[in-house]
This record gives sequence, C-alpha cells and structure tokens, in this order.
Amino acid sequence: MALGPRLELRQGQALVMTPQLQQAIKLLQLSNLELMAYVEQELERNPLLERGEAEEGGAGDDEKAPFEVSEAADGAEGRLDLNADGATGAASESMDAEGDNTFTTDSGYDAVGDGIGIEGSYISGRGGDSRFEDGGGSLEQTLSEPQNLREHVETQWSLMPTNAGDRLIGQALIDALDEAGYVTEALADIAERLGIEEDEVEAVLLDLQTIEPAGLFARSLKECLALQLRERDRLDPAMQALLDHLELLARRDIVGLMRVCGVDQEDVADMVKEIRALNPKPGLLFGGEPVQTLVPDVYIRRASDGGWVVELNSDTLPRVLVNSRYYAKINRDKPATPDKQMKSYLSDCMNSANWLVKSLDQRAQTILKVASEIVRQQDGFLRHGVSHLKPLNLRAVAEAIDMHESTVSRVTSNKTMATPRGIFEMKYFFTASIAATDGGEAFSAESIRHRIKSLIDAEIAEDVLSDDKIVEMLAGKGVDIARRTVAKYREAMNIPSSVERRRLKKAGLLSVG
Repeated sequence: MALGPRLELRQGQALVMTPQLQQAIKLLQLSNLELMAYVEQELERNPLLERGEAEEGGAGDDEKAPFEVSEAADGAEGRLDLNADGATGAASESMDAEGDNTFTTDSGYDAVGDGIGIEGSYISGRGGDSRFEDGGGSLEQTLSEPQNLREHVETQWSLMPTNAGDRLIGQALIDALDEAGYVTEALADIAERLGIEEDEVEAVLLDLQTIEPAGLFARSLKECLALQLRERDRLDPAMQALLDHLELLARRDIVGLMRVCGVDQEDVADMVKEIRALNPKPGLLFGGEPVQTLVPDVYIRRASDGGWVVELNSDTLPRVLVNSRYYAKINRDKPATPDKQMKSYLSDCMNSANWLVKSLDQRAQTILKVASEIVRQQDGFLRHGVSHLKPLNLRAVAEAIDMHESTVSRVTSNKTMATPRGIFEMKYFFTASIAATDGGEAFSAESIRHRIKSLIDAEIAEDVLSDDKIVEMLAGKGVDIARRTVAKYREAMNIPSSVERRRLKKAGLLSVG
C-alpha cells in the first residue's frame, strides 16, 4: 500500500474550558473575603472597572430582598418554600456606567421551579470615610497597640539594678526568647558567643526568671511549671517528683505517680489539678497574632412566619461597575489610524469587565440557592440542635436545585453559614448516614457522635459505659450501629476507653456526670 500525504476531515465533540468559564468556576469556590481580594486585583488591572459606592440616603439593610424560607400555608408536610417578600430599593444609576453593566443589590433575576422563587441579587458594598467631620483621625488610630513579649521583658529588665556586662548578657537571653517564653538557645552557645563563662549567663538567667508572669525564660516545660509553682510556694518534694516524671502524667499512670511521689490517690488528684491550672506557654499572653474574626458568607435567621431567612453577607461582598462612558470616550478620541494593540487591549478589558460583573451575580445566586436548600434539608438541626442533623450528600442538594454535583461542591468549599446555633462551615451539614433499626429514616453520623459524647459525659465513676453498652442504648433509640463504629467515633473525639475512664474518674482526673 502506497503511503502519501492526504487531507481528511473529522467531526467530533469536545468540552472546552474557556478563560471566562474558568474565571466563573474560580469565583464560585472563593470565600467572600477571598473574593474581595480578587476583585481588588481586577480593579488595579482593568481600567474599565471601578468600585461602586453606596449612595447616601439609599436603601438600607432592611430594604433589601433576602431569600426567605417559610412554611407552606397548609403545613401538612412541613414543606419549605423560598420567596422574596422583602422590599427592594430602586437600582442606583451611575453617570459613568450603563444600567446593564452595573453589579448591584438590585439586579433582576428570576428562577422559579420546584417551589423555589428567586428575585433580586444581594451583592452590595458600603462606601464611607473613616475620618471625623472635623478632619481628625479615626477612633482606631487613637488606640495604643498592646505590648508584645519582647517589649514587656525589656521594660522589666531595664528596671532591675544590673551592671553593663549583665545587661549585655540579658539582652542576648532576651534575643533567644521564643514566642512561648522559652529560651531556645543553649546557655553554652550564648556564653561562647559573648566570650564569657556559662555560669555568668546562668546567673543572669536566674534574674530574668523573676520577671512576671512566672514561667518566662524557662528552658523546658518542667522548668516552666516549676517556676510557677515556686512563685505559689507549692514546689514541695512531692510536686518536684511529679515534675520529674511528667511522662507518667502524660500516660495517666496514676499508680506510678503515687509510687514516685509517695502520696495517696487523693493527693495525686490534687497535684494534677494544680498542674493543669498553670500556663505552659506564658509568653503567648503578649503580642501574639491578633484574633481573626470568623466572618460568615451567609446569614440564616428566623423569619416572622416561623421559617428561615437566608441572605448573603453583603458587608464582605464587592460592588463593581463597568465604566462604559470612559470606554466610549477613548473610542471617540482615538486617532484616525488606531493602534491595533490598543484596540485589542481595550476590547479585552471591556469583555473581562462585563464577564466579571455577570460572574459575580451568578455566583451570588448560586450560593443562595445551595444555602437555601441546605436550610430546607436541615430544618430539624436549626430548630432542635445537632441531635436532629440529617444525613446529607452533595448529590441530594444538586438534584434538588438542578445543578451539577461538582458545582455544589465548589459552592460549599471555604464558605461559612451563621445560624442561630453558631457559625458552621457549609461542609459541616454533609454527613454520612447511619441506618435505623426499624428501617425508618437514617441518622446523621455527626448526630450519632453527639449522642455518644452526651452519654459518656453523663456517666458516673461507678457506672462507666462500655462500648457494647453504648451500642445497646443507641439501639434502644432506633440507631443501628456496630461496636467498632462506636469505638471509632469515641477515639476520634479523644475519649478514653471505659476501663481508662473508670480509673481516671475514680482518681478525680476526669469530671463525673
């Protein structure tokens, strides 16, 4: 057979991920705070995008139209419907943007199906000036910063009567202090670096160990606890023996501690309580990382009709506009022979800006639909607590709202919901299923873990529940669960076995019910 070049046409189908689709998917899995950072980057990169500011005297929070989940009128099956009864403010207009290119809290949207009605999107931003009317700084700028560990130590060290040599040694020890308050460098290395004897460094270390709070400048956990006990005048021989054998305490070897300390079980329990009252990392009291407030992406609150209101946290969502007037001005003022590169750049910026606005609106609607379905499915949890958490998977939610399972997975990643029972990750509401003994409705694995913990917390030292007994008690409540599953859940919650719990509770090392 002769070989030679030839032309051949073939027809086929292939799924192509366009850059726009990739961007939409990326936005979907970002949290609100991550989304704000992304939009800030786009605002810097794209000259046709600008930050939308809320108009003064505009619609307030009470005037936006959140999703509302309310019970059906008949109430026969407890069916939940989503509607939008809240008033929606008029869309604000910008002199520099067309209405179609504005991403606001009032963009129209309607997707009704399967008892779900959605109107309005809920992305908004709040402008404002942190300055006072008289031009002064904000209140936050008048507050003093908390003193960090190094500043605290150096302040106390400067007040101690020392000579220049000791002050130099003390500064070297302060430099060797870690954030927990421990000296991380060997004294021999510090002495060698300073060209002095190790005894001189240790003498200065003893002075530094008198700095409040007690426990700073320790070289080990044992020394840290000893410094705090010495300050309380509780470092007696028995307590010193316990500190010398902390590994027995870690193993909860009560008999071994009684032997090495020369005391009875009651004294050991009292000594362990004293140890637990100490701070193993006193340095963390100063200048640590500021506590990061967990900002929810979705709010769930009670509705006036007994149902639930689901709304996005608009405070953490950006509001962006496409500056069509600026784009038109550039096109109008361009030279007779326009630069192809400039024309292509402006066209790309316009397309990118429009797509970002649409992607943000689509993201908002998708998150609200998924969150509303989760609320509908987990109504029992919201009303009665963890014990009523239902088993739920991504497929069930995806089928209910007619979306792909992967889309629901992206929506629930890195998102949190503020409910009347606390703030939870969206993934928290998706749990495995535990069968019922009577073949009825299955139980959530999370609710079973909660029941196991409740049973163990209520037990007393004289009647500690074995895993078999817990299985029997759960079976009496309709839960079909194996003993090994109870043991797995118990170990995952760091709960000791029944034998160890009985020993620890009798020794007073675990609270009794």
